[in-house]
Amino acid sequence: TPLSSMRKTIASVTVRSKTEAPHFYITTSVNMTKTLDKRKEFNDQSDVHVSVNDLIIFSTVNALKRFPKFNSSFQNDNLMVYSQINIGIAIALEAGLIVPALIDCQDKSLKEISSSAKDLGNRAKGNGGSLSQEENTSGTFSISNLGMFDVENFTAIIVPPQAAILATGKVIPAPVVDESKIVISQEMKATLSVDHRVADGAEAALFLGEIKSFLENPDNLFS
Repeated sequence: TPLSSMRKTIASVTVRSKTEAPHFYITTSVNMTKTLDKRKEFNDQSDVHVSVNDLIIFSTVNALKRFPKFNSSFQNDNLMVYSQINIGIAIALEAGLIVPALIDCQDKSLKEISSSAKDLGNRAKGNGGSLSQEENTSGTFSISNLGMFDVENFTAIIVPPQAAILATGKVIPAPVVDESKIVISQEMKATLSVDHRVADGAEAALFLGEIKSFLENPDNLFS
C-alpha cells in the first residue's frame, strides 16, 4: 500500500529526530486531585471551559519561562534559545499526526490558552479555517496527550529541531501514601523526552518538577 504524503512526512521527520537527537526520558507522577476539584469549580463559574490539556499547556509555558533552555534547539554546535514560546500540540487526524503550534503563549492567560487551543484544534480538523504557515512550522516545544485514548503512560519522539516534548497520559485514581496513610488520589503520568545535546538528566528533572509543581497547585493555575 503506497504511503500518503502525510505518512511520508511523518516517517521522514521521526527518522530524522531519532537519528540526529540522542533522546533520553524521565517520568513523574502528578497528583491532580486538588486541581481537578478546582477546575470543576472554575468551569461551573466561567464562560470558558478549561480542559486538562489546557492546564498542562499553561503549566508547561510557565515552567519554560523559568527553564528557557528547553525552549530551544541545537543547531551547528550552538544552542538557539527562542524568545517566543510556541507550544506544538499533537493532533491525531484520520490521515496521520500533525503538531501545529499555539503562537506566543508566554503572554497568554489560562483562558486565552484554552480558547486558542480549541480554535487551533478545530482548524486542524478542517473546521472554521486553515492553519497558517507559522502555526505549522514555528513550534518551540511540544506536548502530546493520549489521556483521552485511555493511555496511562508513553514516551514521545521529539519534533525536530525542538529540544524536548512532554507526553501525558490519562488521569486515574491510584493509592498513594499521605502522611503514613493510604489515600486515593487522581494521578497522571508525565514523561519528558529530551535531546541530550541540549540538557542533562538533572536539568530535565528540575524542569519536569516545575511542571508538576504548577499542575499540583491550583492556586498557580486559577489565580
